[in-house]
Amino acid sequence: MPAIVSSALVRDWVQRSLSGLGDARAEIDALNVFPVPDGDTGTNLYLTMESACESVEQCWTGAESDPGIDVAARAMALGALMGARGNSGVIMSQILRGTSDILTTLPDGEPLDGTAVQNLLRRAADLGYEAVARPVEGTILTVARAAADAATELVQAGTADAALVVAAAADGARAALALTPTMLESLRLAGVVDAGGRGLLIVLDALAEVISDVRRPMSPVVGMHSPLPRPADAEASHHYGGPAYEVMFLLEADEEAVGVLRSDLDALGDSLVVVGGDRLWNVHVHVDDAGAAVEAAMRAGHPFRLRITHLEPVVATTARTDARAVVAVTHGPGVADLLGGLGVGVVPAAARVRPSTSELLDAIRLTHAAEVVLLPSDKDTRGVAEAAAETARGDGIRVSVIPTRSIVQSLAAVAVHDPTARFDDDVVAMTRAAGATRYAAVTIASRAALTTVGPCEEGDVLGLVDGDIVVVGSDIEVVARDILTRMLAIGGELVTLVLGADAGPDLREELPAWLAEARPLAEIIAYEGGQPLWPIIMGVE
Repeated sequence: MPAIVSSALVRDWVQRSLSGLGDARAEIDALNVFPVPDGDTGTNLYLTMESACESVEQCWTGAESDPGIDVAARAMALGALMGARGNSGVIMSQILRGTSDILTTLPDGEPLDGTAVQNLLRRAADLGYEAVARPVEGTILTVARAAADAATELVQAGTADAALVVAAAADGARAALALTPTMLESLRLAGVVDAGGRGLLIVLDALAEVISDVRRPMSPVVGMHSPLPRPADAEASHHYGGPAYEVMFLLEADEEAVGVLRSDLDALGDSLVVVGGDRLWNVHVHVDDAGAAVEAAMRAGHPFRLRITHLEPVVATTARTDARAVVAVTHGPGVADLLGGLGVGVVPAAARVRPSTSELLDAIRLTHAAEVVLLPSDKDTRGVAEAAAETARGDGIRVSVIPTRSIVQSLAAVAVHDPTARFDDDVVAMTRAAGATRYAAVTIASRAALTTVGPCEEGDVLGLVDGDIVVVGSDIEVVARDILTRMLAIGGELVTLVLGADAGPDLREELPAWLAEARPLAEIIAYEGGQPLWPIIMGVE
């Protein structure tokens, strides 16, 4: 069935984009050599999209009905504008604004066609180029234009199917990304593709998935294994001799004043990007005289959220090792109290809402430790955790993220934590303990859907193992028994049960009794987790 123009489409798109950028954040950071080899493009794109995602989510907070495509699209653009970070993040916010301009004109509830996809991609590319004072080919701009060109070519050939058009656009972007090392000398020398373009490709693949409802294979990072020969002088690509400071700020000003500001800042430095409208702007520039840039901003209007960063390539730093802490995300008051009592820094997550990067970063800093082990406890929180860790490393804190995908894996990691061991040894031991713990959970279906094991209806009981639905049933305890039987069939010495807020006597009493009889050699530990949505979460080690 064709995709429908709706707020849900926007919501799904930004969420998938955020997940994809989170997974590829470190890879994109490693590609970052232009315009400054400071290794933060992946993090900046992630934080920009996170702001867009949070803005869209707020449309549903307290709403009694669907907010509509126009509200959601505008929220996406505004969130990206307000939270844009770095050169590529600001350009990405303008690209999202371009898609928003077209989405707000489409009739809510009608099928999305190929012409609309072509129009929104073209508007996105055009606004991206307009935002940059001196556009450079071989960057995110080139990739955006290639996507629009590929979509236009297919529409002009007579294709009206939105899924086919957006897939062609993503493929066109991928081909253009692979060619970026032939357009920029710094990319050629480093043997990598453009970092910003790589991030945009992830966002385009996410849009293709939303429109087609078909999972696209992970896009290869072409430049990480570039077929181009890597020259002997590749390290020269990491030398930076440009302006000393990155200056970013939000600005309240008239469009006429912003025009003057563009000229003033263009004369002061490079990498100038100005995005926004309706008296709210996001400005990014690289300059040697940061004070002069701020003075120009004050002449134009009211600058706020001013951020000045000294530009320099990423260098290795050695953190102090006189203290270590563990920070974990939790999803229920019981586990939060348990881990807090063990000295673990706790970041509570609300139902269906993962913690933000700033929440995790605050928790890391509040430990006042030189070394921190971070446990996300959920696969969707890993990207946020990695972004927070990267920022904390910039503060001189040594942070390692152990990719725990469930609270039972975090509990297993904490159980073997040894603050007296070497940091690397401690991290390895905790990672092994988490990885040796298979996790499962039971929840209730909130709507009818087609799962990997067949259809389910609203109210059905769903059993998941390692994140995949493996059982659809009607009784919570029966499904929990089925899951445990499957998991223990290949062995297990310790079973952890984390009981949710909705757990009844069947889970609190009957399930442990059955398990003790069925597996008398297995140790059973039960915790009152108090988590919503999941009556029981289970781990087998």
